[in-house]
Amino acid sequence: MRAVQDQLIRPGDDRRGARRRGFAAAVLAATLALTAACTDGGGDKPSGWQNGGGQPAAPKAAATIVEPKADAKDVPASTGITFTTKDAQQTTVELKDSSGEAVEGKLGADGASWLPAGALEYGETYTATVTATGDDGRPATATSTFTTMAKPGKQVRISSFLGDDQVVGVGMPLIVKFSRAIPEDYRDDVQSRMTVTSTPAQEGIWHWVSPTEIRYRPKEFWQADSKVSYRVQAGGLPLGDGWYGRADLTVDIKVGPAVIMTVDNRTKRMTVTKNGSVIKTIPVSLGKKSTPSSSGTMVVIEKLRKTVFDTFEELGPEEGYRTKIDYAQRLTWGGEFIHAAPWSEGQQGSVNVSHGCVNVSMANGAWLFANTRVGDPITVKGTERKLQNGNGWTDWNMSWDEYVKGSALPYEPPAEATPDASDEPEPTPTA
Repeated sequence: MRAVQDQLIRPGDDRRGARRRGFAAAVLAATLALTAACTDGGGDKPSGWQNGGGQPAAPKAAATIVEPKADAKDVPASTGITFTTKDAQQTTVELKDSSGEAVEGKLGADGASWLPAGALEYGETYTATVTATGDDGRPATATSTFTTMAKPGKQVRISSFLGDDQVVGVGMPLIVKFSRAIPEDYRDDVQSRMTVTSTPAQEGIWHWVSPTEIRYRPKEFWQADSKVSYRVQAGGLPLGDGWYGRADLTVDIKVGPAVIMTVDNRTKRMTVTKNGSVIKTIPVSLGKKSTPSSSGTMVVIEKLRKTVFDTFEELGPEEGYRTKIDYAQRLTWGGEFIHAAPWSEGQQGSVNVSHGCVNVSMANGAWLFANTRVGDPITVKGTERKLQNGNGWTDWNMSWDEYVKGSALPYEPPAEATPDASDEPEPTPTA
């Protein structure tokens, strides 16, 4: 993960007008570029002059910078340029610092905003220029010179569970955490600065798990062998009560093959598929009636070649135990794992005797450990207890409609894709 200045995040749609942030919303009148007229070889009036007023013809197009307003001070370093245009066939935006160096950035999809590729420098003066050109070919320009705020003392650290170049399973949610709770009224601002790009493109959405954590999952499992990049452009972004984002964040990961595990309590069997084909069927023993396994869709959270299960604190001196475990793969925070259990190999495939875990033989535990990765999904069916959402990475245990409700922005399904010769991936929806 790294701070970057080489990609665009889709600008947020801030239609709430002047509210609690330090963004200005005043209108700067456009400075219209005047085009010199040419004269013909005789003594007639220049052909570009109007007969009556003696003034050059004004450009058809017009541009106005909405924010930051001219001469604004203490502008957040996260600021973008918002503007309006009229009768423009082409619009360009340029932002330069006090030394005349251009700042990289791109126009937003709304055609009325522009966002720098990274957070601006603190305490620096910038000049924004918006140029609109109409069908008459004459440019109209608007400018705004503003100064960013001093570096704030209260900054929120933004971190990712995953690191660059990590390979994950097809059920892996993207997990972003904040070192301080984000007030509900600011979550849409944060989410509007979060972009996920996948190759191939896949529909997905962000979901607030808590005030300090947001996750992203596609509508369906990630396609096998996808490349995924996600970005949080929150450096300098106001996050409430005088707090600001510390830095931007970008993470690039890869998705491995589609390894999916399904456990059926009725048959006491696990079926493992890879890219749609069954590659192994494994006898299992699930939780006994007093400590049943959870039915639902879970994701491998961590893998431990060797560990020790100590349940005395949880189960007490009579039921508790302390046991060395091989090939453990965590599924829930409550302590459900897939793991090798040589002591129950005689019951595997016929009787449930575990304390809620998915017991397999030593040989099958070793095989699973070698063929799975963090983020691989497992669905358990037919037990006496339903999986509780939040007990692990239960993002796939919710329907798509339920998951969408956790977004701070309205969900917008992606537009129908049009054939394009370019292989450049497009950002997937981040609502």
